Amino acid sequence: MNLTRILGAVAASVLTLSACVTSVDTVASRGTASQVNASQALGAHRVATTEPAQAYGSYARGCADGLVPLPETGPTWQAMRLSRNRNWGHPEMIDYLQDLSRDAARIGWGGLYVGDISQPRGGPTSSGHRSHQMGLDADIWMLPPGPLDLSRSARESLSSVSVRTANQRGLTEHWTPRHAQVLQAAASDPRVDRIFVAAAVKIEMCRTATPADTPWLQRIRPIQGHNYHFHVRLRCPAGSRACETQTPTVADLSNGGNGCDDTLTWWVTDYLNPPTPPPVVTPPAEPAPRRRHPREYTLADLPRQCTQVAQ
Repeated sequence: MNLTRILGAVAASVLTLSACVTSVDTVASRGTASQVNASQALGAHRVATTEPAQAYGSYARGCADGLVPLPETGPTWQAMRLSRNRNWGHPEMIDYLQDLSRDAARIGWGGLYVGDISQPRGGPTSSGHRSHQMGLDADIWMLPPGPLDLSRSARESLSSVSVRTANQRGLTEHWTPRHAQVLQAAASDPRVDRIFVAAAVKIEMCRTATPADTPWLQRIRPIQGHNYHFHVRLRCPAGSRACETQTPTVADLSNGGNGCDDTLTWWVTDYLNPPTPPPVVTPPAEPAPRRRHPREYTLADLPRQCTQVAQ
């Protein structure tokens, strides 16, 4: 087992995941950018900017101009948890979700229940996600839609279903072949950079994989959690020059293959039952600084454009 490659893939996965005030005043009136909490400044806005759509920064440290809302209800989708006001995305993401919902309906799923996308101006959220900061990430429920005319209150109380067992190694009775078909459709779209799922989901999809599946299957990436939803991440849109492409790429992480390898089985072996470390023969190094959560970022921690977006 190539431990270096496994640890590299795990580190890349962890780094990717980094899932209201009542009045808005200017950043200048509240202090310098280094003193203004980014999640509060950006999350205070109930609507997007009127600028053309642009993604700034990275998926876990960014913001956006010109996001648009996914309509709360469509013929093949419903936006869930509307109270969060996180159904805003880059126009390319909104188009993608509507396209995928139609594909899901043709597959026999009825459409999609769509969870969080982004806040109206992106940026760190006050709860949940590390990413979802540029309108290019979206959570799609594993629960196949029933009615697509749910009330706002019903969308707050309804829950998705887990497709992964409690021991994290297998799938529950909620998993069906149509889940695999929807994920294949989701990952086959060239707008997609990668899709995060529970490791057991990808292991199941690898069982029937053929060489022809490699281009889309390598985009399906294992990660902790993600048993109630799958997380779609789009590539940086054309024209968003300040959007940072994620590295390593999925091709690099899978060494050009489909990702059905030892870096995948690690999630259901050593990740769950870490091996005993070797005896320490040298004094341990200084502990690494605590990793800050995006909720702690100030506007100065984000791309410079975000200070204007927060105005």
